[in-house]
Amino acid sequence: MHMLENNLIDQADPPDRLGSSQRPHDLLLDAPALVAQLGGEVAATLSTALERVIEMAATGRIDRGGLRLLREEIDLARRAGIMGQQLVRLGSGQVQLAPERLDLTALLREALLQRGREIEARGIQVRQTLAPAQVRCDATLLFSLLQTVIDWSFEHARSRIDLSIDVKAWPAHARLVSAFAHRPADEAEGLVGGATRIHEPALDTMSWRLLQQTTGALSLALERRDTPGRTEMTLEFPDTLPPSLLGFTLSNEDEAPQHVRNEFPLAGRHVIVLAARREVRNTVREALRNMGLVIDFVTSVQQAQELVREAMPHALVYEGSLGGDAFERLRTELLAEAPKLALVCIAEQGRAFEVLNVGGRQVASVGRDAVVESLPAALLFELTRSA
Repeated sequence: MHMLENNLIDQADPPDRLGSSQRPHDLLLDAPALVAQLGGEVAATLSTALERVIEMAATGRIDRGGLRLLREEIDLARRAGIMGQQLVRLGSGQVQLAPERLDLTALLREALLQRGREIEARGIQVRQTLAPAQVRCDATLLFSLLQTVIDWSFEHARSRIDLSIDVKAWPAHARLVSAFAHRPADEAEGLVGGATRIHEPALDTMSWRLLQQTTGALSLALERRDTPGRTEMTLEFPDTLPPSLLGFTLSNEDEAPQHVRNEFPLAGRHVIVLAARREVRNTVREALRNMGLVIDFVTSVQQAQELVREAMPHALVYEGSLGGDAFERLRTELLAEAPKLALVCIAEQGRAFEVLNVGGRQVASVGRDAVVESLPAALLFELTRSA
């Protein structure tokens, strides 16, 4: 899932500039360089895929491992194209931001949960040290940004990614850090004549460009520090709820709160699931069973109306195939009474998790083939931004 004003830095900056924070007004869109990079990445990936197809045709051997690698190579090219489209949209200056109070920590956890199978398949260890942090930010762009941070980190990490969130006390600002080794330790030791700070061009992929552009649109500070073997990316959120209002205090600016785990960030929320088909209800039940939610399942719009008369839910999850006059009347009535009601649509096909504009209102949509992996993240995304 990838959802997405201003500018893109040309990363061919001299090394002495790379350690300083990049503010959004420093970013400059270089369209020819961007097109060249996009074309190069897509061509390289598709060339590898073509070589694999030619080898399969020549040998007549088509095994699961080869098909999996071929699928991954084609998917990489597809994702690069999507990132190019997102960069163009952000650079056009037509993105309308709607800042909301959001739980940064919960959103990052859910983004990681959504990518759990991919993390396992890649064999990458993700170590999390996440303090509680709430920020004011555009919900759609923030979720897209977190996905891009994960994409870029996965793309280059050798074996482990260290993700952390802390909050500096004064002035209050949350920091999200991703750190990882981008080449083996023995290979890094003899590089660059012992220099401790370098610029690593191999890390300037399309996912990095998108990360830069998104932080620019959100007016966040972005910093990257490369060494011969390791890199550390830091994002700073200037519009952060002060730590004292979140239930903890800091003795000084350099101390960060201890890691606080919240296994059930949505515990106790009431969710109505409107699904006519038993198999869809069963899949939703499996996806949400460990979230501590209060869930009512109904099979018709009429049943949903009767349930709503008793108590207004926090969220409505519904099958997209149920669209029609009756459902539209229900949706209109619900939003008239509860304008911040979270809505999540289960699309009939696909694996996409995206935000759609339905009747002038943003609605999270999850493909039916990815309900188990993506519905928890979609629900948390909607409930967090409507809080």
